[in-house]
Amino acid sequence: MRVGILTREFPPDIYGGAGVHVDFLVRELRRLTDVEVSCFGAPREGATAYEPLPELVDANFALQTLGVDLAMAAGAAGVDIVHSHTWYANLAGHLTGLLHGIPHVVTAHSLEPRRPWKLEQLGGGYRISSWIERSAYLAADGVIAVSDGMRTDVLDCYPELDPARVHVVRNGIDTQLYAPDAGTDVLERLGIDQSRPYVLFVGRITRQKGVGHLIAAAHDFDPDVQVVLCAGAPDTPEIGAETAVAVEALATARSGVLWVADMLPRADVVQLLTHAAVFVCPSIYEPLGIVNLEAMACETAVVASDVGGIPDVVVEGETGLMVHYEAREPHAFEADLAAAVNSLAGDPARSRAMGVAGRTRAIDAFSWSTIADQTLAIYASLL
Repeated sequence: MRVGILTREFPPDIYGGAGVHVDFLVRELRRLTDVEVSCFGAPREGATAYEPLPELVDANFALQTLGVDLAMAAGAAGVDIVHSHTWYANLAGHLTGLLHGIPHVVTAHSLEPRRPWKLEQLGGGYRISSWIERSAYLAADGVIAVSDGMRTDVLDCYPELDPARVHVVRNGIDTQLYAPDAGTDVLERLGIDQSRPYVLFVGRITRQKGVGHLIAAAHDFDPDVQVVLCAGAPDTPEIGAETAVAVEALATARSGVLWVADMLPRADVVQLLTHAAVFVCPSIYEPLGIVNLEAMACETAVVASDVGGIPDVVVEGETGLMVHYEAREPHAFEADLAAAVNSLAGDPARSRAMGVAGRTRAIDAFSWSTIADQTLAIYASLL
């Protein structure tokens, strides 16, 4: 079997969970079958990369994406099945399937109807991205959802889909790369006070990740708790500026606030995760939340919102605490988030026990080899 993987992100250009998923899925699939990867961007090893068409370099990013997708479809001849990831590559997958008469599989990492804030980033391009996603999903031979919650969302957003075509294959974690790191050089370099516990956030600055809610909640964290925000790549200059103002106000109100705006190497993140008293995931929308798995694999307790696929990962009271998110009650969510963080940060023994349980769960339930086997079985069922 010859598989074509179509994706925006591929190493070394990875900025989100979908890119992490593709990176590790491809590694495992290549142990089992032939895989050709097409991605966006500059040339690189292990993939055929496509840059925006010269005529579209100043166009809306959604139009640039259409141009890349056309080039991807033209270059995808010779594969037996095509598998696209995110709306950026969905049209390329759809066209490849039509052009060559082969099955097209889509992995649902997120859904445009569930992300209305993308209008801030893409403008009218959001209507184009929504059209691409809808067209690709309704025509796909198979849709893979990364959690039970995501499968429910897919069928809710696209009720025309036959439920039998929508499969659940959860995201995974490499528990050798993500494992406890006893070193402290990264903490020292960043200036984290090792005599005080710290709460950690890692994620992009986007409405989806709920960083604004976390910053608001942090005003009510125990005064001894430090707040470390590894938050970068803002969706828009406006949300970046909004976050800067909120962080400055928090730092004025309390000590121990550290904002790392640069995207850190994986090894640095692993050390930060390892030593955190609590990892916080305040997302308002999360198809699965690989970052929670990363924290769990590093033996760190998690406090997370109960949205999307997060309940598939975090076991309430065992590997962390979940906080109910309700869009109509943001202040209640922030208060409950602060209470959950204070509960674990103030009880190191309980937090450590949850961290150990979290790593055990990551190893037992989320291996990439199992995910590759499940994905390959879906391919085989369509050929």
